[in-house]
Amino acid sequence: MNVWLSEIWRAWRASVRRPGFLMLATGVLALGIGASVAVATLIGNTLWRPLPVPQPEQLVVFGQLHDNGHPGGISPHEYQYLEQLDGVTSLGLERPGSTVNVAGAGTPAQVPVIYIDRNMLPTLGLSPVLGRNFDAQEDRPSGPPAVILGHGFWQRSYAGDTHVIGRSLRVEGVPRTIVGVLPAGFNTVLGAGDVVLPTALPQASRDYNHNGTVAIARLARGADLAAVSAQVDARERAMNRDMGMGGNWQKPRFGAEGLAATVQQDARPMLLLFLASALLLLLIALVNLTNLMLLRALSRNHDAAVRSALGASLPRLMLPALGEGLLVGGVGALLGMVFAVAGLVLLQGFIPAEWLWGGQLRIGMAAWVSAFGVGLLGALLAAVLALWRSRSATTVDELREGGRSGVGLRSGRLGHTLVVAQVALAAVLLCAAGVFMHGLYDASQLRLGFADDHVLTFELAPVKADYRDVAAINVLTQRLVQRLQAIPGVTDAAVTTNLPASNDLYGQLQTNPHTPDGKEFVAQYHGIGPGFLKLFSIPLREGRDFRLADAAGNERVVIVSQDLADTYYGGHAVGKMIDVPREGDGVWPLRIVGVVGATYQRGPLQPLQPVLYIPLAQMPDPSMTIIRDMEPLRFALRGNGNPMDWQAGVREALAQVAPQQPIANLRDMRGIVRQTTQNARLSLWLIGLFAALALLLAAAGLYAVMAVAVAAREREFGVRMALGAAPRRLLGLVLRGGLIQIVAGLVIGVAVALGASHAVAVLLMTLLGRSNAFDPMVVLGVCAVLAAAGLLACLLPALRAGRVHPIRALRGE
Repeated sequence: MNVWLSEIWRAWRASVRRPGFLMLATGVLALGIGASVAVATLIGNTLWRPLPVPQPEQLVVFGQLHDNGHPGGISPHEYQYLEQLDGVTSLGLERPGSTVNVAGAGTPAQVPVIYIDRNMLPTLGLSPVLGRNFDAQEDRPSGPPAVILGHGFWQRSYAGDTHVIGRSLRVEGVPRTIVGVLPAGFNTVLGAGDVVLPTALPQASRDYNHNGTVAIARLARGADLAAVSAQVDARERAMNRDMGMGGNWQKPRFGAEGLAATVQQDARPMLLLFLASALLLLLIALVNLTNLMLLRALSRNHDAAVRSALGASLPRLMLPALGEGLLVGGVGALLGMVFAVAGLVLLQGFIPAEWLWGGQLRIGMAAWVSAFGVGLLGALLAAVLALWRSRSATTVDELREGGRSGVGLRSGRLGHTLVVAQVALAAVLLCAAGVFMHGLYDASQLRLGFADDHVLTFELAPVKADYRDVAAINVLTQRLVQRLQAIPGVTDAAVTTNLPASNDLYGQLQTNPHTPDGKEFVAQYHGIGPGFLKLFSIPLREGRDFRLADAAGNERVVIVSQDLADTYYGGHAVGKMIDVPREGDGVWPLRIVGVVGATYQRGPLQPLQPVLYIPLAQMPDPSMTIIRDMEPLRFALRGNGNPMDWQAGVREALAQVAPQQPIANLRDMRGIVRQTTQNARLSLWLIGLFAALALLLAAAGLYAVMAVAVAAREREFGVRMALGAAPRRLLGLVLRGGLIQIVAGLVIGVAVALGASHAVAVLLMTLLGRSNAFDPMVVLGVCAVLAAAGLLACLLPALRAGRVHPIRALRGE
């Protein structure tokens, strides 16, 4: 054992004395491990992290199926048809809200709210940390007003006071008794909610709006999800038949899916793309490491031959390479973890909040074990393969040639094969990354259709007890807008239900609108006040802007986006009608008075959606009730200078108009736009980084092989020069050999990339809304970049070949 340790220690000392190989090999391995661990940690914090509830695998979501097969929202009316399903032990309802105004816990504030029925907490298997759940009386219309506090709100506003139960909190001007405090993990499951209110559904709800409402069920142990999903669809089909809506659907319209699968549904495709890129990069690094270890083993052939002739056993001959493999694997893994930690620290500030479950990105023990396992095992396997393939040079040959026999034929073929594999893998990654980067770059450069400079925004949810209808809300907004316009430096101010980015309202006015000839479409509804279009520089393409005469009691009017006008009105929509279904029977007939430019409401990665701009003064009370339950009003100010300098003026204006009215989220509009586009920018940055690392590893591997190959052929080049070969010819000979390997790798890599184009097309459609996975310019660019990088890596060894001195090269003959 002491002899073995001595051999390993001697190999480590030799590597440290001449650290070039050690630095290159550990650096290559560290890049692959670091990228893989960082991405795996990110995904583990999202897709693989279990929900903080008991038996999370038993929780499922019921809802109407989207085109992608995943269940979405469900209306309260549909929810009430799902009682007593076989295989379901409990069922709860959650309706997301936007914000509510609270008072009685310090300064009046606007805080996020969610609504749940009294079955939701038992379904999730959670209990309040203080107090109790809603009771049956509180969870019905006109029941005793009660509220449950979110854990974070309890900590911030009450400093964790355990005697908070029974106190009163005014919510929208109504005193509510605090009956409980939720556990910290609740927001991870259902989203942010500082206060929780009961849904208070009537026994026979006639509410058909989905509005993000979610039904969550807990399955009995051993229950079959497919069978439960079929029951859900059958129940809802029967409900539609009973209502006379028909039930002759060709495929299921309702279904169930595991709750954990829906929590990060939007982030999953991009995160899995990152993981595939990181694993491919790790594979390139391991191939590169194998190549380097092979070259290292070949350089030891003469030393091994001498020791073998002196009687050294095979294990003694293998120990230096295995010891060096242990050193490379351990140091490479440790350095890779350093890269991973540094990368996660940098990523923390750029990752969208919805990709995280409220925690910091931390590398767990499993990641450390995996990293060192991959590093040590990969390096040892590379060393063993290198030793096995380096046996082509016999002991007699090595002793006769004095260590100058060079790379054997079989070992040389393996080295060339590994280079071809490196180039092919890099080509696959670069082709896929190039297609995504092209689409992401186009998206990141896309003009969103409005101006975001010098704009300050804030949110205001009129206190419901003080502003009960549209008329009262309009008086408040008009007075506040007039006061905001008087702030020094402000030139324009406007109010809206939607900013042109970051938030949207779909179907909040009951059901989808349609043209008079019956063409139905999905649209966003933007209630806007005077001056909104001008403030955001949304161009008027046709017709007119809203006027002061477009008020309640006058003809209902609407302005539509250009994409809607082109699709449904042949590009000429002014003067034509849109019918919007209203509460109960009948429709609103809206006359189109203008057409404006399209805006990318949800960022450049999402397709355009038709927009209906409706005067806020003409919004019906039932529709405004729905909207204000879902979203606050937004105010925007434009002027000269730094928008954040107007914050004090905004608060002063609000104090003069509505002293007890809270506001929230005073933000620069450019910050909102950056948040809307951050997914595109983050994805572009990460995929570009993977592509750059793949290119670096491929070039480093090719350089290492060519450098050793040239050194091994030094005597051959000396003989050629002695016989009259020009240095230029030797230069071309080396470059031609490298080019053959590069071209072979490119051909294989491009062929594999084209073969995988279908999978890439699916991801492109999911992430970018485009399906063209073959981009000739990207393929040509990848081939050009890899060829240039490969030739550059070959150039230095080639120049060295052209400078071989014949006398020195032939001295050993």
